[in-house]
Amino acid sequence: MPSQISQLLAESVADCVPEEPTNSSVAPSLTYSEDSEDQDELAHPIPLPKRRRASTRLIAQSVADIQRITGESTQQIVNRCCGGGCCFKLGKRTEGLEYEEVPQPDNDAFRSLGLKFFEIPTTLTGIPDMPEQTAFFQPVKSSAKNITSPPSPTDSGVEIDADTSLEQQAKKLQLEDLDTTIQPPSFVQPHPPYNVFPAKLHNTRELTRDGAEKRTFHFDLDVTDYPEESGMDFKVGGAIGVSAPNDAEAVEEILDLLMVPRFLRDKPVLLRTTKGRWPTVWGDDQARELVTTRRDLLTWCCDIQSYPPTKPLLRILAEYAQDENERKLLMFLCAAEGQGVFCDFRTGPHISLSQILNAFPSAKPPMDVLLSSLQQLMPRFYSLSNDPHESYEMRDGKQHRLIEIAVTVHETSDWKTGTRKGVGSGFFQRQSLKFLDQVAAGKTPQLYIPMFKGLMANPLAKQFVSDGPMLLIGAGVGIAPFRGFVQRRLKNANCANKVWVLQGIRDSLVDELYSGEWGVHEDEVKRVIQSRKGESRYVQDEVVHQADLVWYIINSVDGRVFVCGSSKGMGEGVEEALIKVAMDKGNLEHDEARRYWDLKKDAGQYIAETW
Repeated sequence: MPSQISQLLAESVADCVPEEPTNSSVAPSLTYSEDSEDQDELAHPIPLPKRRRASTRLIAQSVADIQRITGESTQQIVNRCCGGGCCFKLGKRTEGLEYEEVPQPDNDAFRSLGLKFFEIPTTLTGIPDMPEQTAFFQPVKSSAKNITSPPSPTDSGVEIDADTSLEQQAKKLQLEDLDTTIQPPSFVQPHPPYNVFPAKLHNTRELTRDGAEKRTFHFDLDVTDYPEESGMDFKVGGAIGVSAPNDAEAVEEILDLLMVPRFLRDKPVLLRTTKGRWPTVWGDDQARELVTTRRDLLTWCCDIQSYPPTKPLLRILAEYAQDENERKLLMFLCAAEGQGVFCDFRTGPHISLSQILNAFPSAKPPMDVLLSSLQQLMPRFYSLSNDPHESYEMRDGKQHRLIEIAVTVHETSDWKTGTRKGVGSGFFQRQSLKFLDQVAAGKTPQLYIPMFKGLMANPLAKQFVSDGPMLLIGAGVGIAPFRGFVQRRLKNANCANKVWVLQGIRDSLVDELYSGEWGVHEDEVKRVIQSRKGESRYVQDEVVHQADLVWYIINSVDGRVFVCGSSKGMGEGVEEALIKVAMDKGNLEHDEARRYWDLKKDAGQYIAETW
């Protein structure tokens, strides 16, 4: 073993502290992205270039050049562009066509869409047919004698089997006895037998402070009564699934915009589908009949804000638009002649369903027709931030088992309120603020998180082992699962069982997560790298600076390097930093170094969980 490695090993046994840099800080990584969890701005200002005459040298000769200039990878550009060249046709006339100016809706929602309508051809081509309606509402019959349609099975919840008696069918054709204000209907279950469980919110707090660009909340969930499931338990580094509902106010607004009478919104209705898995989550592709309510379907089964608009949705709105001008504009967006405007429309910021309905106020499609074209509301997954085998609390004379998670609130622009929260993170923030308000008012909160044990093969949990040195690299909320790793490791710390943490943040005063909560040896195992304070470095810079430590760990028996956080900026930067370490310490070329880490990933020694 080289002398540097031997010296490092001796020092690591002594105090488990990553070696202090002996050279000056490295420059910020060129993979900087403003969307990253821990990247914000270049650490050192770049001096303005001297004036010189124009050059004929090509500025884009490779994929890397394109990304440097546009700020996007080639894949991102491909995803954003349909490839039809429609971007170059905006505002241009086609010979032989007659055009007309169509008055546009005069409302803030329409103006917020930023649609660049010029003159519209009087004759449109390539308009798609109305999408197939696959969901139908029918009144719930009051007795078995009125059952006329052939029944079809469902995945769970209300089942109607051909072999059951009419009395049994009549009993099943009624709303299930379930509080859907705290958990979804049973037919929304992820996959048998993993039913959604309303875990009581035991405690919550905000981890970030005033001034942080992104708010992060901590949650303690009581899973004492979680149903027993064979072969499944909460794991260190594992994840839970959360069936987060849409915001109740947003659902109410859509019901208002669709002019659904208030007395029908919570009234039982028979939903009949002809194909697909909706409104289940991981159900089979088959026809279904089940009893539910219109509010529950919009709350738990339809994503009303996370996806760009689609032509089937716009075609439905055009079909039911009562205003002729609105109908022309919607038809234009669906037509071949409006492809350029449509591409601009769908590749911009995500537009909520309520925004589109407000923009075209005369479009009032029947709700079951609209449901046939909306995207499925899918569960969100969150990593555990504690060791779930050691988290218990005595309360009311009973031992309660707790799991802990951290959630960073995702925000995007909104035409009405300025910003809106993500479906999952927004739900968590609302629950946290309600809990804190009720505690401040002297009340005992009764709030719940609809969750289930994660079904994903979480690589962090899968590759966690109790032996061998381990380096944990994370930024933002990506650091949360590593807290459980450290809690478990520090209980059996020995010379062959070391753990180090490199945590990238913006400013330790406002957004350092779980400061002081990593165990009694926190100052010996964790190093915080700030991008806005002190030396203004990024976590990938520290990876290069700790090359000896990285190389020692990855070449040790059962040594592991874990990376968790945003793929933009941090994830890409750490990957390049690890390649640089392999090139330096292993005397490898760039491609050889990349292959080296690929082999370590295949062997389960290099684990990256990024998004």
